[in-house]
Amino acid sequence: MAETLEFKAELKQLLHIITHSLYTHREIFLRELISNASDAIHKIRFDALSRSELLQGDTDWAIRVIPQPDDGTLTIADNGIGMSRQEVIDNLGTVAQSGTKAFLEAMKAAGKGTEAMGLIGQFGVGFYSAFMVADRVTVRTRRFDSSEAVCWQSDGQGTYTVETCDKPQRGTEVILHLKEDAKEFLEPLRLRELIRKYSNFIEFPVILVTHTTTDGQKKTSEEIVNRQQAIWLRRKSEVSPQEYEEFYKALTHDTEPPAEIIHFAAEGKHEFKVLAFIPAQKPFGYDWREPRCGLRLYIQRVLIMERCEKVLPFYLRFVEGVVDSSELPLNVSREQIQEHPLLNTIQKSVVKNVLDTLAWMKSSNYEKYLRFYKNFGSILKEGLAKDWNHRDKIADLLLFESLQTPAGQYNTLEQYLEKMPSGQEAIYYLLGESAAALRQSPHVEAFRAKGYDILLLTDAIDAFVLPYLSQYRGKRLIPADRVDSLPGGEVPWELRDRFASFVSFVKDQVPEVAEVRLSSRLTESAACLVHDQHAVPEHVRRLLERLGQEPVAEKRILELNPQHPAVAAAQQLHQQSPQDPRLADYARLLYEQALVVEGSPLPDAQAFLRRLNALMARDATTVASTDSAASSTSAASNAARPAVSDAADTRSDTATTTPATPDTSATSTPSTSPADTPGAEPDISPLGNLSST
Repeated sequence: MAETLEFKAELKQLLHIITHSLYTHREIFLRELISNASDAIHKIRFDALSRSELLQGDTDWAIRVIPQPDDGTLTIADNGIGMSRQEVIDNLGTVAQSGTKAFLEAMKAAGKGTEAMGLIGQFGVGFYSAFMVADRVTVRTRRFDSSEAVCWQSDGQGTYTVETCDKPQRGTEVILHLKEDAKEFLEPLRLRELIRKYSNFIEFPVILVTHTTTDGQKKTSEEIVNRQQAIWLRRKSEVSPQEYEEFYKALTHDTEPPAEIIHFAAEGKHEFKVLAFIPAQKPFGYDWREPRCGLRLYIQRVLIMERCEKVLPFYLRFVEGVVDSSELPLNVSREQIQEHPLLNTIQKSVVKNVLDTLAWMKSSNYEKYLRFYKNFGSILKEGLAKDWNHRDKIADLLLFESLQTPAGQYNTLEQYLEKMPSGQEAIYYLLGESAAALRQSPHVEAFRAKGYDILLLTDAIDAFVLPYLSQYRGKRLIPADRVDSLPGGEVPWELRDRFASFVSFVKDQVPEVAEVRLSSRLTESAACLVHDQHAVPEHVRRLLERLGQEPVAEKRILELNPQHPAVAAAQQLHQQSPQDPRLADYARLLYEQALVVEGSPLPDAQAFLRRLNALMARDATTVASTDSAASSTSAASNAARPAVSDAADTRSDTATTTPATPDTSATSTPSTSPADTPGAEPDISPLGNLSST
């Protein structure tokens, strides 16, 4: 027959685990003890509803934190319900015995409501966190309906003592005899910091009592530390704008009011309350500090998590605020929350309210939204890649400069669609370092000629998130520098045939490209580089290199404008003198100017400068020779002119002379163009301005 036995525990080892392994930060002990004191006050307030005479007029509810540096003790005292001798044994002498939990169960059994009581304790282990900082703990307590006080004392090693003591007032005092390495918790500044961090919204005053000695006289002062109100627990109509602003500034240390306030409460199957703020500006140091995400999680006014990431997605990390729900399951240390469907419910509700608020701000107060967007727009864009359920809503919130908007003004995607001319089938965009540079890019020339607008994307994040927005309201988003971006506009076959040999020559001279071909997208520039449909755009490649990555090398396509004077002159020279050594330099210059104009680094900047300087010297020499020849011709003409006497000139105003015909052999100006003279060198002066576009 099977025997049923109870588990046994090594109490000393269990206490060691609780006090040394359960909590992440030992400063948590103060939060736990203040929470226990708050529960004790809540309990007596509830009992006093039917037995108010037992309060004996003592209704000045307060929790006192009293450091005694001379004694090395820290006391947390309350005027709550207190404990009897048996309750001390049951609650403090039994690990994981929660007096609060037992109280709630008794109330439920009696058919009394417990939803609005605000009790915090659940597990019965928070008290033992005191042993993280104390080598001995003394508890003095007197129950509100008893005249007997009880003293409990333990060193946390597995045993404790209980005895009767004197205590005039009801309530409980927890006296911690601090360890040597925990003396920091006797400093008023440190205690003030912890109270405001974890217990700032406790319903009852938390009073820091300090003792000072001045001129041999001891002086006691009391300071209420938790002055903030938990305004998120109140109705929105009951909170003034000034209260919202003060709460926001205390929460974030921002100097400006928030741009928008989001305050709502969910009721029904699940209940929770949210108070969130959208900042108007970036806090100081926001861009270079470690990113932090999440709302502060409170349960019954007590801070559980500084940042609860599970209720706020990372792309909304600029949102500040609090969420409060007593339904969330906590781990024993109350520093983390367990996985629960309610977390997803809270996150969905928060995201919806934030995005709806941003949309309302954009439509009702565009200037305010624009300021917000300039500060946090690059963060909001991350949602395109991370939140597929709200991608369309996020896309509606984005702002872009474009080719057809004045510098510094912005378009939405919806406005872009409204202005699209008939025949345009896609939304075009171009990535780059600045809008000013993109407006001068060769890639926009054909679009400008057709009246098509182009979104100018200059945020570094654009290159990584926009591909996730493959279309918007049925229109595809296509980069303007992609090889297939512009439909139609084929180069006539006559031009392709005439330039075929030159195009092949340029390809041989520029092995860095996959192909060289004539372009119909260029109207002013001589050359540009485009990438294949599946290739990594050059701007993205540069960004990856800045991040220390080495993207796979991919060759692009060099497109030449056959109508450009420089390209036409180079082709003509190649046709007349295919072996001319200058042609190799011209081919390289066409490729290099395409790199320069898009902002890419030159593979060999010194070689580029040598070619450019040689071209400048040759062009300047040609001009100087032409000017010299013209001067010689003018001198010869003047020498052949007959002299006219001054006397004759003054005697007759109508006297004229006819100069002799100048010697045409003295001028070097040809009478025919190079194209008309077989074997003559073509005029290549347009190449002197290869980079003019």
